[in-house]
Amino acid sequence: MNKYNVITKITECGVVAVVRADSKEEAVQISEACVKGGIYGIEVTFTIHDAEEVIRELASHYADNSEVVLGAGTVLDAATARIAILAGAQFIVSPCFDEHTAKLCHLYQVPYMPGCMTITEMKNALEYGVDIIKLFPGQAFGPEFIKAVKAPLPQVNIMPTGGVSLDNVDQWIKNGCVAVGVGGNLLAPAQMGDYEKITENAREYIKKVTEARESL
Repeated sequence: MNKYNVITKITECGVVAVVRADSKEEAVQISEACVKGGIYGIEVTFTIHDAEEVIRELASHYADNSEVVLGAGTVLDAATARIAILAGAQFIVSPCFDEHTAKLCHLYQVPYMPGCMTITEMKNALEYGVDIIKLFPGQAFGPEFIKAVKAPLPQVNIMPTGGVSLDNVDQWIKNGCVAVGVGGNLLAPAQMGDYEKITENAREYIKKVTEARESL
């Protein structure tokens, strides 16, 4: 799947599940629950032990499902990005911008989504070919911040992570975000082993994003 198709699928779905877990098995179950609920963008964070094995297993499991796009999150350097890509990651997400990671992803034509907070950080990331900026931490700004950013940078594609909930996801979309990243608010039921609830949550997020887009 080429870079353009990955970006298109992420933005069409509108939600990326930020998967953190205490084990490989839990991460796989969380990911499957999200996909079942219609969230096809799965970001496996490298805070998970053996994260590359989680990506490899999911890549094999969804090899015949063209809707699902698998990514790696909490990628802090180019070496980790390459490990993730070789395991099957189709996009790379970082909590901050790293030029070496940007170059490596650009070389392999894999979308890179670095965390940025300021206009300067976003401008620098765009110069390195970044297609989607991860606004992080989103709760430090709120949905209204998106309009302020897009005044001087109307071309920027923003995906907030942190602070996105069912109560405000529609506002993030209406203010111009191409997608949202959701972690704790979506995945909390995993702590009790309730993966069906994660699937229900996923459906609600997709419904809210779809309704918000239809209202524009």
